[in-house]
Amino acid sequence: MRVPPLAVSVLAATVTALSGLAGAGTAAAAPPKCEDVGATAGPGFTCQIQQTDPAYTLNISFPSDYPDQKAVVEYIKQTRDGFLNVAKTPDYRPMPYELDTTSVQYTSAVPPRGTQSVVFTTYQNVGGAHPQTFYKAFSWDQAYRKPITFENLFRAGTDPLPVIFPVVQADLARQSGIPDPVLPDAGLDPANYQNFAITDEAVIFFFGQGELLPEAAGAVAVSVPRAIVAPLLA
Repeated sequence: MRVPPLAVSVLAATVTALSGLAGAGTAAAAPPKCEDVGATAGPGFTCQIQQTDPAYTLNISFPSDYPDQKAVVEYIKQTRDGFLNVAKTPDYRPMPYELDTTSVQYTSAVPPRGTQSVVFTTYQNVGGAHPQTFYKAFSWDQAYRKPITFENLFRAGTDPLPVIFPVVQADLARQSGIPDPVLPDAGLDPANYQNFAITDEAVIFFFGQGELLPEAAGAVAVSVPRAIVAPLLA
């Protein structure tokens, strides 16, 4: 059957338009790049931000290949801009302010699906009584292609903290030398367990300075063996 020339033209125009829309969608979904946050490409798959001023120094390193790169870049922007807003405020200071943010990635390949985590450690000195060290962690479900939060890390209807808290309490007692250093209200509060990384052997929880222990104890991490929480994991 011979297709009329007009129909061929309409079909070609439709295919071209659809191809353009598909290309636009792909471009819109492209992950942020280093330069989108004022960073430069560093060794391996890393981005680096370095700024030096008489009033402050700023050093940030973050991965450029994390699956949820948009969330990572938004956190980096928030951390950088919050520090600079304080550091650029005219006042008396005995020393330059400082911000150092580094990251470590963790992976798990335990069936039924793999995971990828990145944990940011930030040291910040903005002239207070003590510098502060705090964490921010992101985890990603490789099978379902979505973020993993403390709430969806475990099966619906389970209560993981009565299992996790005794491990945390015992390990922090070992680290601090203080018997039962964490009050139950804090140790059983899900808000204190939002920063974690998943490996084949454990779920590692990260607690910033002053979150569970006194500030003088610094930032701490506790590795909870995966075998202990395996029956609860989603």
